[in-house]
Amino acid sequence: MLGCAVATSSSGVLSRLLRYGVARALNALGRQMLSVAVGWELYERTGSALTLGVVGLVQVVPVVLLFVPAGQLVDRLDRRALTTFAVSVIGVVGLGLAATSRWAAPIPLYYALLLLLGGATALHSPAASAYLPTIIPRGELARSNAIISSMYELASMLGPALAGLMLWRLVPAAVYAFVAVTGCASAVLYRSLPRSDPPERDSAAAARRDWRAGARFIFASPLLLPALTLDLFAVLFAGALALLPAVAKDVLHVGPLGLGILRAAPAIGAIAAALVGSRLPPWRRPGRVLLWVVVLYGAATIGFGLSRSFPWSVALLALSGVVDNISVVIRITLEQLVVPDAIRGRVSAVHHVFIGMSNELGELESGVAAHLVGVVPAIVLGGAVAIAVVGVVALRWPALARMPPLHQLRPEDDLSAAGR
Repeated sequence: MLGCAVATSSSGVLSRLLRYGVARALNALGRQMLSVAVGWELYERTGSALTLGVVGLVQVVPVVLLFVPAGQLVDRLDRRALTTFAVSVIGVVGLGLAATSRWAAPIPLYYALLLLLGGATALHSPAASAYLPTIIPRGELARSNAIISSMYELASMLGPALAGLMLWRLVPAAVYAFVAVTGCASAVLYRSLPRSDPPERDSAAAARRDWRAGARFIFASPLLLPALTLDLFAVLFAGALALLPAVAKDVLHVGPLGLGILRAAPAIGAIAAALVGSRLPPWRRPGRVLLWVVVLYGAATIGFGLSRSFPWSVALLALSGVVDNISVVIRITLEQLVVPDAIRGRVSAVHHVFIGMSNELGELESGVAAHLVGVVPAIVLGGAVAIAVVGVVALRWPALARMPPLHQLRPEDDLSAAGR
């Protein structure tokens, strides 16, 4: 009887994990396809790298402006319902872009829809991240994150490749319409998962409602703060994805199909890293690993910027995906293990401001830098800055390098270390 119960429990956890993972992967697939199509279409219409930067800016503005109400909502309402609503909005954006592209509407209308996309992302990211620990046992989180990462990266690989193929044969409106389908499918899967009750309130309820609780926790943490700082500045300066339309067209001369392959290359590397990582024992010093993989990320970015060979460029982007996946798994698992559930939504919201700023503001930085100094110098300088940031973080937060294996961390460990 006990064996049957354990088997049933394990089967239930696996079912929830797969549905959650596929829902997030479909969302990633749609967003990657949308990003490739928008970047290609707007660069074709304007011929300006600065336009690619503005695409990032309009998506990051909602992330920054909405992180306070988003965190509050995640800690007060059903997290499943919030994730379902957010991906449904992303599907609506796909429909809107399809109509916008079909009738060649003015470019500001594209920006308006991308602004709505950024708002949906501002809610989805913290809600989905905070929801996972409520449906997966604590001891399974690290391995679950590796599996989810594999599915996410597979979608991130297929999305650009599929978008490039569709752009090669079809019009951008077809890509946006497909994004609407992935949004609906993701919403159905999220809806099939168990309902998430809001965290229990105790005598400290008034303090817990304070939106600043998430920011205070992060800035007091000797582990989470440097991990987020690495991600923020590495991707802010070393992220070259926003410039791939310009690289594909003007540097490597490979067209939209080549663009799709370039966009898929980091995901191919990330999938390989996730598949191998899910079978490896836990890192003994994950903080040191985090520092070294960001150094490799910067070095791969420099090599990509200097490359004039399409195969070599693809290989370097794949390498960047390998090390980025390792960084993502460590960082997300770290957050899920050290943050108390009662403030997890607000911490996740602040966390995703870091991510949104690094990704979308990174696109803006890349576009502005390319406009000022050229595409190739902008990529090379960005990789060099990322490597320099690692040295600053290692010196400023030495506790990161001494961090024990992730499964040994507890919320009270991080709180006591922070002197709270």
